[in-house]
Amino acid sequence: MLLSDENQRVIRDRLKPMENPVALVHFTQELECQFCRETRALMEELVRLSGKLTLETYNFLLDKEQVSQYKVDKIPAIAVAGDRDYGIRYYGIPSGYEFASLLDIILYVSRGDSGLKPGALERLRDLDHPIHLQVFVTPTCPHCPLTVQLAHQLALASDLVSADMVEATEFPELSYRYGVRGVPHTVVNEEVSIVGAVPEDDYVKQILESSCAGIGGEARTAP
Repeated sequence: MLLSDENQRVIRDRLKPMENPVALVHFTQELECQFCRETRALMEELVRLSGKLTLETYNFLLDKEQVSQYKVDKIPAIAVAGDRDYGIRYYGIPSGYEFASLLDIILYVSRGDSGLKPGALERLRDLDHPIHLQVFVTPTCPHCPLTVQLAHQLALASDLVSADMVEATEFPELSYRYGVRGVPHTVVNEEVSIVGAVPEDDYVKQILESSCAGIGGEARTAP
C-alpha cells in the first residue's frame, strides 16, 4: 500500500464534497517507464476512496485510439475528466506536494467550476487562440502545487486552454529543452516561460500576454 491508513482517512474526507463523477484516465506500459507501476498503484488506491471516482487504464503502445483521443505523448500520464475532457494532464507520478494538487483539481472538475476569480474569467472570455501550458515541477517543491492548480483551473475554465503538470526529473530531456533550472516553471505554447510562483491575476495576465506575443518572448521571473 502506498497510502497509509491515516492518509486514506484524510483523502476520503477531502473528497466527500465531490458533486459529480470524475474519471482518472491513466496511460502506462510495463517496460521502459520508471514510475508507471507506482503511478498505477497510486491511482488504484485513490479511486477506492470515493464512489465518485473511476479509473480507466490504457496501454500507451497498444491503445492507439485512446492515446490519440487524449493526445498523450509520454508516460506515465493521467487525464482528469468530468462530463468531458478538459485538457487537464499529469505527466509523471503526482507524488509529494503534487498529490494535493490532484485532489484539488478532482474537486474542481467534479463541480464543473474552475474557481477562478471574476477578473481572470473576464480575461479568458476574450481569448481567441489555443494556449498550451506545461508546468514543470518536482515532488519536493512546496510552491509548485499552486501553479499547477492555476494552470489546470484555466483549462477547466476555457476550451482553448490545455494544461500539463510535468515532473521535471522524470522527463529530463524536456527540462533541458525548455531550460528548466528551477520550479515551478511554466512554458506557454512552447515559446515563453514564466518562472516561479505567481499570484493568480499576474499569472493569467502573463500567460495571455505571452501567448499573444508569439515567438521570441523572454522568460519572466516572479518577484
